[in-house]
Amino acid sequence: MGNRYFIITGTSKGIGRELAKLCLEKGDVVYGISRGASDLETMYEGYTHVQFDLQDIHHIDDLIAGILKPISPLDVECIGLINNAAMLEPLKPIDQCLANEISAHLNISLAAPMILTSSFIRYTNHMTARRKIINVSSTSGSYPAPSMATYCTSKSGINMFTQCVAMEQASQPNPVTMIAFDPGMVDTELQEVARGKDAAEFVLSGVFREVYETGQLKSPREVALALLELLEEKTVSVEE
Repeated sequence: MGNRYFIITGTSKGIGRELAKLCLEKGDVVYGISRGASDLETMYEGYTHVQFDLQDIHHIDDLIAGILKPISPLDVECIGLINNAAMLEPLKPIDQCLANEISAHLNISLAAPMILTSSFIRYTNHMTARRKIINVSSTSGSYPAPSMATYCTSKSGINMFTQCVAMEQASQPNPVTMIAFDPGMVDTELQEVARGKDAAEFVLSGVFREVYETGQLKSPREVALALLELLEEKTVSVEE
């Protein structure tokens, strides 16, 4: 039986870090991509950290080629990509959002996962291993909210993108399983930013604070365990 290889974005903290740890504890090989540094490399032999800013969308293909090309197809039982990294801001009415804020958000939260997916499929098409891509989505992709236009739009885009690629893959000899995963409300740095906003700028900040104070948030580890289950399932539906 071959090894399992996973590329996970956003592994320096939160859900991405917890998922990486769970996979590494099972003996999987993990490549973590994030803008920040990671201490996982010193803790686990199977972890490789790639410090990279996903805003730099024009170099993503080279990044993925560098990770995937050295992997021997004979050694792989399962290979996966988990598009977890995302931005929450700007959290303000659209007429207060600047072009560079909108562009940075859409590059990290939507364009980067699309390009990562494209490159991942291209560089694994010669493999007979099980292939799986999980795009971390959000309820915000289905429900509009004031001052969250960029976030809701990018998550809605992730959902549609996942469905489109799933349709493309359905006719392929070794189709990539595509999953859009909504983790619910999780106690991460993104939540902390949202509840710390001034209500005059972000009208929902009070709602975020109340959810936190009443203990309704899931822990990153809870969500990571759910993601691990999805990675381990042999077959799975498009939306979870």
